[in-house]
This record gives sequence, C-alpha cells and structure tokens, in this order.
Amino acid sequence: MAGLIVIMLALLAGIFAYFLAPDQTPYANRMVLEVSGQKPGFRISMLALRRSPLPPERSWFHHLLYGKEADAILVPLVSHRFKGDSVIVERYVDEGTTLEEAYALTRVVYGKNMPVKDTAALQREVEEKHIAVRRFRLGTDKFGRDILSRLLVGTRVSLGVGCIAVVISLTIGIFLGAAAGYFRGAVDEAVMWFINVIWSVPTLLLVFAITLALGKGFWQVFIAVGLTMWVNVARIIRGQVLSLRELQFVEATRALGYGHARTVLRHILPNILGPVMVVAASNFASAIVVEAGLSFLGVGVQPPQPSWGLMIKENYNFIITHNPLLALAPGIAIMLLVLAFNLLGNGLRDAMDVKGRV
Repeated sequence: MAGLIVIMLALLAGIFAYFLAPDQTPYANRMVLEVSGQKPGFRISMLALRRSPLPPERSWFHHLLYGKEADAILVPLVSHRFKGDSVIVERYVDEGTTLEEAYALTRVVYGKNMPVKDTAALQREVEEKHIAVRRFRLGTDKFGRDILSRLLVGTRVSLGVGCIAVVISLTIGIFLGAAAGYFRGAVDEAVMWFINVIWSVPTLLLVFAITLALGKGFWQVFIAVGLTMWVNVARIIRGQVLSLRELQFVEATRALGYGHARTVLRHILPNILGPVMVVAASNFASAIVVEAGLSFLGVGVQPPQPSWGLMIKENYNFIITHNPLLALAPGIAIMLLVLAFNLLGNGLRDAMDVKGRV
C-alpha cells in the first residue's frame, strides 16, 4: 500500500506538473543565468519585464499538456527605487556583484515605451504585480532553472516510459509465451530459441542498438526500452500456459470444439493475470532505471526536455562541490519510484498467491 500511495502521488504530480511547478514554462526551461547553481531554499527578488508581443492565449488543456509560455523576462535584483517615470534597480549579477539599471515604467508594465499619464498608478502596479520574491525550494541548476519544477515535469518521462514499455513488453511477451506454451513442439522450440538469442545480448547494449537505429528522442526511448523487456514476460507466460493447458477445463474447451484463439484468450489468459501483473510492476521499475541510464549517457531524452537521468548528468559535478542536492534530488526520486513499484509487485504477488493461503 505504501508503494501504491507513492505511485499515485507520482501519477498526480506528473499529470498536473505544470500547475504544481513554480516554473510553468514548457519543459520548465526558464533560464535565469545570474542565479545558477544556487542551494535549496535560495530566495531573491525578481522584476518581471512584460514581453511584447505577448504569447498567444492557450486553453486550459494546452496548459496542462505543454505548460504556459513565459509572458515576462525575469531580472534578479537586490534593491529597487522609483525615480520619476522609471524604476532604478540594483541587478543581481553574482554573489557580491550588482549592476545598476533603469527601466521605464511603461516598459515594465506594457512591454514597450509609451507616454506616461499616471506615474503614481504605474509605480503601484510595478510594486504590487511586477516585483516579487521568488524561492527556489530545491535550488537551481547551472542554467538557473528551477530544480523542483524540472523534477515535477520529469516525472512524466519516467512514468511514460514505464507505461509504454510495459504495454509493448506485455503485448509481445504474452503473444509469444502463450503460443509457445499452448502449441508446444516446433513453435515452442522456435520461440525459446529466439528468447535465448535476445537474452544473450546485454540489455543496455540492445537498447543502445535500437536507439541508434530509431534515433535519439522521446518516443524512440520508449519503444527501445519496451522492445527489450518482453523476454521475462514470455518465459513466465510460457510456463504458466504449459501447466494450465493440461487441466480439465482446457480439455473441456477442446471437447466442445472451441478454437485455439478462444481457448487461450477467454479461458487460459484470465487465469494467469496474477503473474502478469507482478511482472508488469517489475518491468515498470526496470524501465525507469534503463531510461534514466540512457538519458545520463546522452542517448535518451534530449534537452531541454527534463528527465531525471538527464538532470543527474547535468548536475553530477556539483556532488563534490558546494551543492550536491542538485544531482541527489533526481537520484532520490528515481530510487523512491523504483522502490514503490518493487513493493507493489511484491504485494501483488503475495495477494494473488492463492496456493500459499491456508
């Protein structure tokens, strides 16, 4: 149950990532280079300079899927003061280094210089709506991007690759395993030969080969991982079908004249759903680890799209410097999610082991 709770929280975080993340821009890729490499809890005031023209209005559903394009440029500052129709800021450049800059109030509020009619009203609007303290709860990476936001958006990649890899592996594994176990003979020998050939190739090398053949990218990683995880499914399904095909209810289907497809789909497969669900949970965890490894090595998800493995690659140099949490945060996220799926798989195995019940 603990593993299921973690998985449900991760699923909700992945679905509503752009509403939960402090940085709601696509891929949480808003860069503020002045605040790069900051520790967790870092706080600084930001001046929001409105863009001109503004990005087009998008629907709620578009925001949910792709995020919201930034409508302002963020300028980190130490202090500010108003002088006539301008705001004078001490721009934060680096620790102990500032630069004085002046911005017209209309440039801040409307995105372009315009005649000023009510200076006091513009000053109040700038003070209330365009200057705010921003807090980076998990710090910032070397490009000044919010780690927490990228961690939340990266949840989609890990859950997505696990889901698609499981669907592909179950589809191939159940088909080949059921065919080998039910028909036996030459079909069984051919399928087992193919399984042994695939199993003889190291998983990571096989994923590399498929990824290089399909190309680097988001969907290519999903397909590559899925095409390497059907072997365990096929072996387990084959063993289960071999034992079930000799039972009386399967012989009854033959006596009634049912076809092979109906016997397998409607009478054998429903009785082996327990082992299928357990291996699916295990494959889900394995797919998350493989995807993280591929992204870390640079052949998985490509920047600027966030991936937990890619975040570790971008920030692992900070482990031996002043800010190790930049790389440890995605590593801990991978560990917790994989542990959750392993716990769920163990729980499903115990719950569905009817033979072990007294």
